Amino acid sequence: MTMNFFRGVMGGQPAGPQPTGAETIHKLCDRVASSTLLEDRRDAVRALKSLSKKYRLEVGTQAMDHLVHILQTDRSDSEILGYALDTLYNIICNDEEEEQDESEDMAAAPPIPVSGKHKNVPVSDENAQKQEEDLGVLFTDKFLGDSENVTLLLTLLEEFDFHVRWPGVKLLTALLKNQCNQVQGVILVSPMGVSRLMDLLADSREVIRNDGLLLLQQLTKGNAAIQKIVAFENAFERLLDIITEEGSSDGGIVVEDCLLLLVNLLKNNSSNQNFFKEGSYIQRMKPWFEVGDDNSGWSAQKVTNLHLMLQLVRVMVSPVNSPGATSSCQKSMYQCGLLQQLCTILMATGVPADILTETINTVSEVIRGSQINQDYFASVKAPSNPPRPAIVVLLMSMVNERQPFVLRCAVLYCFQCFLYKNQKGQGEIVATLLPSTIDANSISAGQLLCGGLFSADSLSNWCAAVALAHALQDNLTQKEQLLRVQLATSLGKPPVSLLQQCTNILSQGDKINRRGSKVQTRVGLLMLLCTWISNCPIAVTHFLHNQENVPFLTGQISENLGEDERLVQGLCALLLGICIYYNDNSLENYTKEKLKQLIEKRIGKENFVEKLGFVTKHELYSRAAQKPQPVFPSPEQMLFDHEFTKLVKELEGVITKAVHKTSEEEKKEEEVKKTLEQHDSIVIQYKDLIRDQDTQIQELREQVSTLSLNSEQMQNQITQQQSQIQQHKDQYNILKLKLGKDSQGLSSSQGEGAHVNGLHSEELSQLREEVEELRRQHTLQHTQLSDKDSLINTLRCGAAAAAQTAEGGAGGSDNTELLGEVESLRSRVQAQCAEISQLQTERLELIRRAEAVSSADTVTVSELESRLAAQTTEAERLKEECRGLREGHAGLEQQLASAQSTVAIEQTEKTKLQQEVQESKKEQDDLLMLLADQDQKILNLKQRLRDLGETIDEDEDELDARDQFGEDDDDDDDEDEDNND
Repeated sequence: MTMNFFRGVMGGQPAGPQPTGAETIHKLCDRVASSTLLEDRRDAVRALKSLSKKYRLEVGTQAMDHLVHILQTDRSDSEILGYALDTLYNIICNDEEEEQDESEDMAAAPPIPVSGKHKNVPVSDENAQKQEEDLGVLFTDKFLGDSENVTLLLTLLEEFDFHVRWPGVKLLTALLKNQCNQVQGVILVSPMGVSRLMDLLADSREVIRNDGLLLLQQLTKGNAAIQKIVAFENAFERLLDIITEEGSSDGGIVVEDCLLLLVNLLKNNSSNQNFFKEGSYIQRMKPWFEVGDDNSGWSAQKVTNLHLMLQLVRVMVSPVNSPGATSSCQKSMYQCGLLQQLCTILMATGVPADILTETINTVSEVIRGSQINQDYFASVKAPSNPPRPAIVVLLMSMVNERQPFVLRCAVLYCFQCFLYKNQKGQGEIVATLLPSTIDANSISAGQLLCGGLFSADSLSNWCAAVALAHALQDNLTQKEQLLRVQLATSLGKPPVSLLQQCTNILSQGDKINRRGSKVQTRVGLLMLLCTWISNCPIAVTHFLHNQENVPFLTGQISENLGEDERLVQGLCALLLGICIYYNDNSLENYTKEKLKQLIEKRIGKENFVEKLGFVTKHELYSRAAQKPQPVFPSPEQMLFDHEFTKLVKELEGVITKAVHKTSEEEKKEEEVKKTLEQHDSIVIQYKDLIRDQDTQIQELREQVSTLSLNSEQMQNQITQQQSQIQQHKDQYNILKLKLGKDSQGLSSSQGEGAHVNGLHSEELSQLREEVEELRRQHTLQHTQLSDKDSLINTLRCGAAAAAQTAEGGAGGSDNTELLGEVESLRSRVQAQCAEISQLQTERLELIRRAEAVSSADTVTVSELESRLAAQTTEAERLKEECRGLREGHAGLEQQLASAQSTVAIEQTEKTKLQQEVQESKKEQDDLLMLLADQDQKILNLKQRLRDLGETIDEDEDELDARDQFGEDDDDDDDEDEDNND
């Protein structure tokens, strides 16, 4: 009913002019802004959505603010939110997409007369597309005028309702396409902004998940910070799971989107690459490249997926990455079997050409600079009969002019990567050219390279020349070995060297018909010759030995040829410059000076330098210098190699200087070089001496540390021995006190016996005799104890003297003094390091002041010799100190042994004393038992006397006993005093 009323208001007037599109949209906007009923606002927004494509400009201009307000206020109604988001998407997005419910939307929209629509103006498709893009950017800027709108959109993405979440994802994707950097900035600072978008990958509805992938692709473009956040939100795990669920390489467009997102996250992002490697995700890539025996009939989507998978591998091992990260990834790919799987694809049959080409490029970068991977690749065999090395099979494709151009470039790149920093591989390739290793029954890499070098196909000539140059790159040994290669030109003629044959082809270039091919072949040969003879004086001598080579080069450089030949002239100038710079003057006719005179007479120095500069100014030179992979739009533009551009950059300046130098400057430079070489040799000798002295000082320091440790250990042992001796003394004193008490107990017992004996003389006489016997035994034991005491005192004096001696020896090598000596040694080493730095500074000053070298020669050498003598004297003194420390160490060991023997003797004496004390105690116990028996007998006798009627005076007996005990006590005291004295 509301909709009918709405239509009546907007289109029910039969008379009068009908409203235009702008007027209709204005009324709908008023309805959205003023209606209080949710249904009315919903119908108006739905009508705006249906008009938003045909009247994009009007809806975007008038309705955007109202639509944003709807998103802010009507959060409870998912239907109106969906309409508003769809409308915003239609006016911002530049892609033409069909609405799912277009017929329903058109039914809800008011009728618009034809006159109200945009008139069909004949505009070209290109201009129309540009206008559409401009509108999208215009409305995107308007929407982003308030950054809170993006935050609001991120909040709406948390809604699970399909009609809200899906259009929200599409709208945010469109905003990113139009203004990527600005939207990325807002999302980056929004709390949990990236996390909310990552949740889209976990949505069970595939449409939202797939559009979420497209959104993340746009979000991660060119923003390393967002790439890191996405990666640490477990993106790698989720994306690899989706790829596996979708069927890996056999999957559909979703797999392609996942791979594109992975490439975005990893490309030029070392942090994410390291995280990918450390998370063991490289191992999960191996199953992607499993292929069967029948590889025919691959779908276009599978080819696209595999191509992206190979690109992902290349991103991890790209030459532009840091060497450490690349090496680590290469190692992981070999260990998990990924390289082996790629080589399987390389040798498989039926693989599409573009996949085979990309696989070759991928294998190239996986083995580049990795010795283990290069060795494995050298061992790969092709499934042929008989089996051939994969390198040979690939080279056969490279020199075959019927193969696709991109495939031949990929094989060349693979061969270059195999030889990159691989001297072992370089030696194996050059060995296949040497006479002693040629096998006539099999095709070798050297034979294929020579065949390509001298074939009629200019591209094969160039590829073979560059490949052979890489076998010589930075390898002086192989450059000299290649001079031994001899080629048979025709029957009846003597063989010629490979070097001579290359120069013969250069000089006979007019036999090649096509001019372009001629230039390409000659450029390839000149690059090979320049690489070959650079930094190899023997090769320069062999090249100059042929009398025709120098006239040919000077003739080529001096001619005024066309634009195409300028590059050849520049390379000829470079080759002649190398002959001057690396000339050892072994040939009298072609010394450095004569070659420079020849250039000045026939070419002119300025003209020579100008021709040399043509090389680096060439457009294709700059393109080749950018990256190692040879990528050329057409075979005709294949002229420069990446490694060769490095060589030109290195040699251009030094050759220019060498050509401009006069003979006097040359002589001075030679003298300076000789002087510097002499000084270098002297400095090296002194460095060796100082290094030896540093080694000796280090050994002495170690010895001092060892002696210090031994001294500390001895001090600890002496301290322990002293404590043990003190313990023995204490134990001895305790035993002595115990013996004194036992003697007093015996005296008191004897007094009592005398008192009783006064009453009974006969029995007491017997007891007295027994007591006297005990006393004599006690006196004898006391005498023995005195002898033992004197012996212990003697031992104590010896131990004290030994301790004093040990302390005196230890005092001389106190820890503080040892630490002082170590610090002194450290300061001397630091002084020597400073002297080494000073020597290096002096060497630099010698280079800068080459003209004053001879005058400063004697002073520098004398100073160095004096310093060396001082250091030698210091080393001898340190040796003497170490010798003294060793002697002190030996003395301490002797003293320790003596102290240990003394302690052993004292321990033995102590044991004997303890045994004697035990025996004395036993004897005293026996005496006490006898006294007790005697007392019992006396008591029995008294009792018998009482029984017989005899009277016994108890008081008199006690008085006599006390007198007797007093006399006995006085006698005992006198004896004790005599003993103490």
